[in-house]
Amino acid sequence: MLWIKAFHIVFMVTWFAGLFYLPRLFVYHALAEDAVSRERFKVMERKLYYGIMAPGAVLTVVFGAWLWLGYGISGGWLHAKLVLVAVLIGYHLWCGELLNDFKHDRNVHGHVWYRWFNEFPVLILIAAVILAVVKPF
Repeated sequence: MLWIKAFHIVFMVTWFAGLFYLPRLFVYHALAEDAVSRERFKVMERKLYYGIMAPGAVLTVVFGAWLWLGYGISGGWLHAKLVLVAVLIGYHLWCGELLNDFKHDRNVHGHVWYRWFNEFPVLILIAAVILAVVKPF
């Protein structure tokens, strides 16, 4: 099970790297004033979302479920962590909707909004790590 746990952590880190970086790209994309820059951001965002974030998310969930099946369902901390994972999946999908808005030049948010939006996964990461390591309940 240690190999499964290691891969779960690796793909979780991969997923979070994308969740931290994609909204930052949105900040710069919202600030871009020329067509060449906007098109470049569209390519970067698409490759990050579909090439790194989506596989990272899927494999994080797969290896997490494998761990869950191997160790069993136990403790309130795990239930709380699963709620956070569900929230994170929702955030991931929201990022996909924002990506689609940028793709079709329909962005309605400014760079400041994306700066705040970018902070949310940090809170989820802190809470999830505390739950998994400390197991407070």
